[in-house]
Amino acid sequence: MKILFYTIIIASLVSCGASIKTNFSEIKPSISREQSFAFLAEKHKVPAGSVKIGSSQVKDSGFSTDCSYNSNLEKLRKIARDNGANIIKVVNSKGADLWSTCTRMDIDYYYYDGDIKSLQQYRLTLD
Repeated sequence: MKILFYTIIIASLVSCGASIKTNFSEIKPSISREQSFAFLAEKHKVPAGSVKIGSSQVKDSGFSTDCSYNSNLEKLRKIARDNGANIIKVVNSKGADLWSTCTRMDIDYYYYDGDIKSLQQYRLTLD
């Protein structure tokens, strides 16, 4: 019984966030916090001239918490900026359901040299 208890405690501490698998084909210089950044939801189009530099898959890691749509995007923004992407494009997302407490997402990262502020985009809000 003690082993089961400790296993549950360890699993809940280790598996708190979503699992993010990332792959970048090209790494550009980091994007600073002062530079413009865009979140493109599934309905938004990637602007012409953008260069795809990577992708991510966000999945449930078990006993995950803090993995809503906005929370995931907030985590992905750091990955994007660190690798030189100034656009996160949500390719596919699936909300929490009976099988998962997390929003699962497929993401593409882009670098765009144009006016980011002029793009129609998703407005990130705090949960």
